[in-house]
Amino acid sequence: MRSFWLRGFAAVALAAGSFPLHGASDPLLLDDFSSGGAQALIGTRWEAFTDRVMGGRSDMAAGVAPMDGEYVLRMTGAVSLENNGGFIQVRLPLPDSRRTEAASFTGVFLEVRGAPGSYYIHLRDNRTRAPWAYYRQRIDVRDDWQTVRLPFDAFESAGMLRSLTPNVDRLQSVAIVAAGEAFDADIMVRSIGLYR
Repeated sequence: MRSFWLRGFAAVALAAGSFPLHGASDPLLLDDFSSGGAQALIGTRWEAFTDRVMGGRSDMAAGVAPMDGEYVLRMTGAVSLENNGGFIQVRLPLPDSRRTEAASFTGVFLEVRGAPGSYYIHLRDNRTRAPWAYYRQRIDVRDDWQTVRLPFDAFESAGMLRSLTPNVDRLQSVAIVAAGEAFDADIMVRSIGLYR
């Protein structure tokens, strides 16, 4: 099997298969990248964006790649604050069949490792219509694999007129983002989903 890579703005792709999340009761696995295939477990495709869509200067490469005998989603790049920029991201849209299902879960989990930096999970729902509106929660990344759990009620809103928490019964996408400071990003994700 081959890995898929993209640079800049195109859509990424990738996975199938599943394994149990240790310590979680009946999780909803969104992707585990195990097949290195063309789409996520839930049927949608990963998309990649940088601040270049609005004139920024950040660069990235992202895709599913083999690592230690398994496939992982890897995003690398140089986050630049020049020209009002400052982000790179990979985002997974949720299909209509999964959007209301999120309401029965407590939060987002991911198995992650990478170089230290300013990383976030971003969520979008039916109220985040503007491109700069989302909910975020910072994730600490270290060199060894760890499972991070991020409860929905701990996400903070950004780019919105008032402070809101995610409308989880109308969740539209989940994104892995490097943002907010100039640094060389390198983050790997082995699985991502929702936990109860």
